[in-house]
Amino acid sequence: MKKIALLFSCFILLLACGKSQDEKAQTKLDAAIEAFKEGNYSQAKIEIDSIKILYPKAFKARREGIGLMQEVELKEQEVSLNYLDSLEAIKRYELDSIKGQYTFEKNEEYQDIGNYFWPTQTVERNIHRTFLRFQVNERGVFTMTSFFCENYAINHHTIKITAPDGSFAETPMSQDTYQTTNLGTKIEQADFKKGEDGGVLDFIYLNADKTLRVAYIGDKTFNTTILPSDKKALVGIYDLAQILASLEQIRVKKEEANLKIRFVKEKMEQRKEKEQMKNN
Repeated sequence: MKKIALLFSCFILLLACGKSQDEKAQTKLDAAIEAFKEGNYSQAKIEIDSIKILYPKAFKARREGIGLMQEVELKEQEVSLNYLDSLEAIKRYELDSIKGQYTFEKNEEYQDIGNYFWPTQTVERNIHRTFLRFQVNERGVFTMTSFFCENYAINHHTIKITAPDGSFAETPMSQDTYQTTNLGTKIEQADFKKGEDGGVLDFIYLNADKTLRVAYIGDKTFNTTILPSDKKALVGIYDLAQILASLEQIRVKKEEANLKIRFVKEKMEQRKEKEQMKNN
């Protein structure tokens, strides 16, 4: 009997000495608050999530954790926006420093987005010429257009670029082609966007210092050489496209961050209103 009483006393003592679920949950919450203050937002979220998993009945700590999680998410997006603003300023400086080299075209009546060309490749300077033209729009969409202008048609839809060592890149069949006739000249064109060009644009850029052969492939194949001026145009547009594409990515990420901020603020306001109603 004495032995049982002793064991029972030890059990009571252990319960008295051990922390309660609420106390353990509060320890996690305190750790989350400290991580938040230090700017370690990932760790703060881990600590908050662990409260729900380890101490599901610690309702007070869980409620406070929800509020803290909203503050963490809000701060994360604000920090992200500050970083994106800084990065955008750098990219805009890079854009401003080179965009004067390019010809910008935009018809305000029917175009929402304008296009940049290399000056030697504007339409009026290349009438009835067989060549590859490169352009990039304001959103960073980089496009190659193959023009075939002869007194016969080949119905081309594919472009293949070959370097002196035999290496090559080839587009898939274009899904955007156009044909017409002007004063007896057959004019064909096919568009290829970067990312859907079979790596042709990258291949020309990396081999711009070499003599490159270009094959216009259709019902027949027409072979020619890319002129140095056209390779220079590709390099110039390629460099501009990288900056514009970066700016577009930043714009999209900023929109996403602002949407998340609005969402979190709405949740915080709803939570605040619920607490006020509960207290009243």
